[in-house]
Amino acid sequence: MTDKQFDIVIYGATGYTGRLVAEHFLREYGDKPDAPTWAMAGRNPDKLAEVKREIGAPDDTPTIVADAADATSLDRMCEQAKVIITTVGPYQLYGEPLLAACAKSGTHYADLCGEPAWMRQMIDKYHEDAKASGARISFSSGFDSIPFDLGVLMLQEEAKERFGAPCPRIRGRVRAMKGTFSGGTAASLTESMKAMARDPSLIPIMRSPFGLTPGFDGPDQPGGMVPKYENDLGKWAAPFVMAPINTKNVHRTNFLRGHPYGEDFRYDEMVLTSPGEAGKAAANAAAEMMKNPFGAKPPKPGEGPTAEERENGHYDVLFIGEMPDGQTIRYAVKGRYDPGYGSTSRMIGETGMALLESDAPGGIGTPGSILGKALVERLRKHAELTFGVEEG
Repeated sequence: MTDKQFDIVIYGATGYTGRLVAEHFLREYGDKPDAPTWAMAGRNPDKLAEVKREIGAPDDTPTIVADAADATSLDRMCEQAKVIITTVGPYQLYGEPLLAACAKSGTHYADLCGEPAWMRQMIDKYHEDAKASGARISFSSGFDSIPFDLGVLMLQEEAKERFGAPCPRIRGRVRAMKGTFSGGTAASLTESMKAMARDPSLIPIMRSPFGLTPGFDGPDQPGGMVPKYENDLGKWAAPFVMAPINTKNVHRTNFLRGHPYGEDFRYDEMVLTSPGEAGKAAANAAAEMMKNPFGAKPPKPGEGPTAEERENGHYDVLFIGEMPDGQTIRYAVKGRYDPGYGSTSRMIGETGMALLESDAPGGIGTPGSILGKALVERLRKHAELTFGVEEG
């Protein structure tokens, strides 16, 4: 792949999130001597030129015209790129032609997909192609599911050092989150619901925590859909809207790595409210919201918060690992910037960089299964995420 023109191509650079990814590369790497060679790609050359001006990119920043509806243009883009970062979703509507082209050509790929049924379909269709070509395909490379996927991975590394074995049970608990879900997330959920209505065979994939581990069906998992009081944390816990995709990715990482967490591993995610009756009421309200998580007017793809809102956002996720003898370990992942855009754009950018540097074999995986601790270090250095054990 050394003869390819660009290290990184950002496909969808004229969209809201793609533009933020391009800004990340400008800001983080600019004209540094070791900067990757990168290009912006999208359907409309005039819009690409406009966005390039608006974000302050140098005039000679390369652009590539490519369209999901034009397979030849996607093949040409793959011929030029070592890694393609794509923010063009919903992926079940627009993603397969590019994924297929990458899997067959050996071009590495990162997306923001949170659409489990489509992901499983793509795994079944293209995993072997990617293995054969050497293409490293990383789904869910943003807020869903990097903090959760890597948080569990890092906790288990600590557990093995401290206890000599992985924790068979981990709870993921969102302690704080300020920011909005993306319009792409809302659109993805809508399209997933439509897909299940058209094809009921997809429903078991959506429902099962092991929907992305073909051939492996692990133990019963905690539901996480009923509010409950957590005595050790002193707070109520409520259902978390991203849990259905995150838990599947956590189990896929364990599956692809040969079950280092154990084949009996149990995991769930919830969001913490507060103690007492107020916390109980908030948890019940959150559970009710799960029926329509984005409200009457969900954000549209391409819409997003202001720069100030992105800057002022943050999130804090706690993981509690439990050993059979009652010992526990706590691990936290915290991110500056709002999760859906400010942090996500940095996370997928650094996933692309880690894919570029990786020597992992090809296949369709997760950030945790393909990149692991190498991505953690990039996120610490370039994306303002923190990962660490919490004592007490």
